[in-house]
Amino acid sequence: MKFATLKSARPDGRLVVVSRDLSRAVDAGHVAASLLDAVERWDAVQAPLRALYDSLNEGLAEGSFPFDPAACLAPLPRTWQWADASAFLNHGRLMERAFNTEPIPDFETIPVMYQGASDDFLGPHDNVPLPDESLGIDFEGEFGVITGTVPMGATAAAAQERVRLLVQVNDWSLRKLGPREMKTGFGFFQCKPSTSFAPVAITPDELGEAWHDGRVKLDLHVQWNGAWFGNPNGAEMNYSFGQLIAHAARTRRLSAGTVIGSGTVSNENRAAGSACIAERRVIEIIDHGEPRTEFMRFGDRVSMTARDAHGNAPFGTIDQQVVPARAPD
Repeated sequence: MKFATLKSARPDGRLVVVSRDLSRAVDAGHVAASLLDAVERWDAVQAPLRALYDSLNEGLAEGSFPFDPAACLAPLPRTWQWADASAFLNHGRLMERAFNTEPIPDFETIPVMYQGASDDFLGPHDNVPLPDESLGIDFEGEFGVITGTVPMGATAAAAQERVRLLVQVNDWSLRKLGPREMKTGFGFFQCKPSTSFAPVAITPDELGEAWHDGRVKLDLHVQWNGAWFGNPNGAEMNYSFGQLIAHAARTRRLSAGTVIGSGTVSNENRAAGSACIAERRVIEIIDHGEPRTEFMRFGDRVSMTARDAHGNAPFGTIDQQVVPARAPD
């Protein structure tokens, strides 16, 4: 199944089911008040939502309408918890060099994860307001999962069974603030503004063989101001989503609606490019002794689309412009 949340007067938006080809949608509010409501009551609503999805794909759903990604909020506009990992070790090792830090202890055996803000996610075509372009504005292309309830101490295998939906993510960063926050020992806070999501959340079965071993095995195509930046594949994720969820649930229960991110998609083959500017800058330092790529400026655009081998884009596209934040009244 495929879901989106349209903008409405309600902060949690209007839940719709989206056709497999992303061409049409139909209201699902009579089944679940929001996507969070659906995830929290998954066993009760899964069957009627599936029936609605099948009807839509067969062209039989009453009241269907053309699907407009520009009218979307994030699939989950807000939720209980957002935790982001660094599951691609190639990226993590490069970032160690970027921040000039000591090697992360047990990096290859214990996932690295931080807890971000989940109260103000951005939609796929929303402008991205930020306070100062000198703070090192960077995009980070990722994949993520939305879970059902996960008990404390769940194994990786059991945790992966709690994956309800898959999402595509742009986890914005302000790189100039990151090093100081890391040195405090408390981790990221100000350097992580609101995270953006592609318009459509999908059940894992929609990917077929591209969802395997707890990994989204799709190329993530990234363009910056219309120019190719990278198309790394999610297959090189060193920790599965099951392992990441189990790590998050080691000492706490996870509520239904928890979002877990993969961290920046990164491949060892440099021909795949990068999914964030910081990674490219580190590679430039390695190759040339200094970074040559600047961070984003106000007015810049970034576009991200995960595609399968046939060119299909199951999540739709994130396409956003960075703008100055308005001063508070």
